[in-house]
Amino acid sequence: MLKLGDLELYSLSDGLFRLDGGAMFGVVPKPLWSRRAPADERNRISLTMRPLLVRTPGHVVLIDAGVGDKLTGKERDIYAIDQTMNLHASLAAVGLSPSDVDVVIASHLHFDHAGGFTVSGDGRVVPVFPRARYVIRRQEWDDATHPHERNRASYVEAAYVPLADAGVVDFIEADGDVLPGISVWRTGGHTMHHQLIRIESGGRTAVFAADLMPTTAHVDEPWIMGYDLYPMDTLTYKKRFLREAIDGEYVIFFEHDPGIAAGVIRERDGRKTVEVVTV
Repeated sequence: MLKLGDLELYSLSDGLFRLDGGAMFGVVPKPLWSRRAPADERNRISLTMRPLLVRTPGHVVLIDAGVGDKLTGKERDIYAIDQTMNLHASLAAVGLSPSDVDVVIASHLHFDHAGGFTVSGDGRVVPVFPRARYVIRRQEWDDATHPHERNRASYVEAAYVPLADAGVVDFIEADGDVLPGISVWRTGGHTMHHQLIRIESGGRTAVFAADLMPTTAHVDEPWIMGYDLYPMDTLTYKKRFLREAIDGEYVIFFEHDPGIAAGVIRERDGRKTVEVVTV
């Protein structure tokens, strides 16, 4: 747990998965990226899914929710899904249940971030968090509900369409505060309306970077995913954000890094490193 002023931040888990290493690192050659993230026999690297729980004086807020239960058996094999530790167990480990969460914020709606928003049972798909309002950027919703050939594999409509049917979605259309101390900021790049979540209290700042920098390896400017629909937008935003994060000593939460949940980015002689923060 990270104490940030009057807020408590918990890095949770919805398990492990694997994605193609070449796709995760884009134009970076394999001899370089494989030093940091060794690939298996199917060229996949190990990743994790780390939703972030924020306890405020008045709310229990969850940012993203992992993959959930919507993938087929074939898809679970492709991505090597291992939910030995899943989101429900992770919540229980900090003394909470889904009914304690009252606000859920989506960085974007890809299956490994929004899959845990809903659950299947008795022939129905319903919200996982029965008391929660789900905060989703409207433009991301529009893209997710009207996918095209390039992004269709990343979206699973059963993860989010039932939320609208249940009347629990609060759409936002601009950057700014969601709750006191918690704000959202569009980065673009990965998807057109991908956003990061900024958390501020007690004079300190933490940032849930989502897929702007999914692992610590992606702190390097040119290390940009082949999955990004708009990679030059990723580069532009990342360069500006890194300067701000280094100067402000932000705690960055890395949603997919299998070994480091959070850290402060340091720079010396032009080289960036991540100083691990215990959460």
